[in-house]
Amino acid sequence: MIIDVVVNMNTESICKLMEEINNDKAVPRNIRTAIQQAKDDLSNEKIEETIRISSVISILDDVSSDPNIPMYTRTQIWNIVSMLEVINQEVKKNVK
Repeated sequence: MIIDVVVNMNTESICKLMEEINNDKAVPRNIRTAIQQAKDDLSNEKIEETIRISSVISILDDVSSDPNIPMYTRTQIWNIVSMLEVINQEVKKNVK
């Protein structure tokens, strides 16, 4: 299905964005650990897609409220969350 290809391409680009945050040494270790967990959850094919996306959004929301996070990283995380919310809406729309 075409929507599956689009969602997979978007999740791959989101994983790359999370990898960029992970490689940034200015980001505190606890935040990088949470980002890695979110990336692993998003890549886990054993879990239903909407559950994966919701889980990742929850992790990223928690991380974005950390007072030690650099402002540009917080902005990156908000952008990722926005992208995930759009993907989640598309997935839910096509499941019905």
